[in-house]
Amino acid sequence: MSSSGHGHTPAAWTGVIISFIGFCVAGAFMVLGNVPGMVAGFVLIGLGALAGGIMHMAGMGSVPKGSAKPVAAKAQPQES
Repeated sequence: MSSSGHGHTPAAWTGVIISFIGFCVAGAFMVLGNVPGMVAGFVLIGLGALAGGIMHMAGMGSVPKGSAKPVAAKAQPQES
């Protein structure tokens, strides 16, 4: 499974870590019955998705397989 390269980018790791912290915050405040804290956790979850998306657009994510964009064109030696 790790050979597929799915999610092994800085954008994916950052988005997941921030969202995970948001889930933990929202869950803790849900148990404590604190609505503003729970909403803050939900906001963190959204910020994690936003941060991952922005980093992906900045080139720190991977290009999905089968997309029209080539990953990187290797320079071909010219024949003389």
